[in-house]
Amino acid sequence: MRSMRRARVCGTVAGLVLAAATTARADLALAHAEPNLEKRSKLALANAESALKAAREEYRSGDAMDTATKINEIIESVDLAFNSLTETGKNPRKSPKYFKQAEMETRELSRKLDDFQREMSYNDRASLDKARLRVQEVHDELLTGLMEGKKKK
Repeated sequence: MRSMRRARVCGTVAGLVLAAATTARADLALAHAEPNLEKRSKLALANAESALKAAREEYRSGDAMDTATKINEIIESVDLAFNSLTETGKNPRKSPKYFKQAEMETRELSRKLDDFQREMSYNDRASLDKARLRVQEVHDELLTGLMEGKKKK
């Protein structure tokens, strides 16, 4: 009787973990499906934030593989946000609303990635370098666009 109960509980826990992993991917798919490019950018950055939280939880639980998956999802989300804003064709200086929001969110995300990296073991810190670099590059591009405007061709 106890073993059946334990098996049910383990099955339920496994199902919840699988649902949580699927939900994160679904959020990025939801962002991809958004037709409004500016809203797509906002959804993608929200997904990057939730992926960072999930990566922290996975790291604390000792799951290196899921941590790496979440870190890659952060990069994908930030790239989607930046590409979506670029595809609008708008001049960031003339229509700064979503560009400024994205700039502020990437700055905050960069800060949180730095904090997360400091929490990590010295040997694991390199796993965040690519994500930190990409988020910083996107932040710099957004800031440059807001300060200088869109380059004329």
